[in-house]
Amino acid sequence: MEIQKDFFTYQAQTTKFAAGFEVEKAEGSYIFGKDGKKYLDFVAGVSANTLGHSHPKIVNAIKEQADKYLHVMVYGEYAQEKPVALCKLLAEATPDPLEITYLVNSGAEAIDGSLKLAKRYTGREEIVSFKDSYHGNTHGALSVSGNETHKREFRPLLPMISFIEFNNENDFGKITEKTACVMLETIQGAAGFLVPKEDYLIKLKKRCEEVGALLILDEIQPGFGRTGKLFSFEHFGIVPDILVMGKGMGGGVPVGAFMSSREIMESLSHSPKLGHITTFGGNPLIAAASHATLKEVLESGLMNEVEEKEKLFRELLVHPKIKNINGKGLMLAVNLSSPEYTLDVAKRCMSKGLIVFWQLYRNEYLRISPPLTLSLEEIKEGCQIILDVLNDL
Repeated sequence: MEIQKDFFTYQAQTTKFAAGFEVEKAEGSYIFGKDGKKYLDFVAGVSANTLGHSHPKIVNAIKEQADKYLHVMVYGEYAQEKPVALCKLLAEATPDPLEITYLVNSGAEAIDGSLKLAKRYTGREEIVSFKDSYHGNTHGALSVSGNETHKREFRPLLPMISFIEFNNENDFGKITEKTACVMLETIQGAAGFLVPKEDYLIKLKKRCEEVGALLILDEIQPGFGRTGKLFSFEHFGIVPDILVMGKGMGGGVPVGAFMSSREIMESLSHSPKLGHITTFGGNPLIAAASHATLKEVLESGLMNEVEEKEKLFRELLVHPKIKNINGKGLMLAVNLSSPEYTLDVAKRCMSKGLIVFWQLYRNEYLRISPPLTLSLEEIKEGCQIILDVLNDL
């Protein structure tokens, strides 16, 4: 237990109830603890391990790049094979007018960069975001996140931000000719994986076009195939002006990016130059891992399996204590009615060899966001553990 003791002694914590679980190794759908047990992972590093743990193609890509060179220059100065290949493949895999990618270090940094881009391009200052949204914890990302409990102690944050209600068209009047951008999670994550209704996003995009505001879609969680499409906006008949990604695009390494048209993106390169600058964005080691992840997601057929896997989860997770299941694809939120009960369920699942988590704002929802590589048998195995725990409680 020496590692756990040092973990609590020397490493900053984010809660008063961190598990302190000691990891030995991780492979495929499993994390192996120093306690000699293996744990089926239904969380995937909070939607980050798209292809499971230690996927050989990702590991090999990292090793090959490490043998060549690591960091050589700040972002945007040198042409390096893997960052260029990643940006090119993203352009080929996404619809017009998305064509240019700015690589950064995290989803939160990508949010900040996208906000700067929208303000710079439009010349406007006002931002519209959504109640109960979550976009990260840098000051910029926190400013456009819509939960006051998580923001209150860190004010002052960015000014001139208003919040509207997700799936409520009556709030569109707050998007005006003064609005630089509307920032939206395509599927609201921390609020319990809420999915947009009917043609809501089509109407929202139309309103943005009417007033000249840019629509920014935060695809940090659903991105890279989690909903059965490379990005979840592809289900809803629109294309954003700016696309933000992170988490699962790295397959287990820290990365983020924002993507737009050439016309919009070029506004960061002048007046002033260096409109956004990041030392380690586009790091070749990280880009190699991300390129390998994207290539495998696009070529493996894994996205074609997502619908069947979602269906199996929904068929199996039927129980009197399950109120409903939100979400789409392999980002599902299981409503167990109370935060205390959900935390207890997660703890007991861990003791039985299953890793599950909870939603940031809505702790009554149990998070299920496994690797895309999860097998049908592993789904059955994990769901049975959840049902056994619910029965025990």
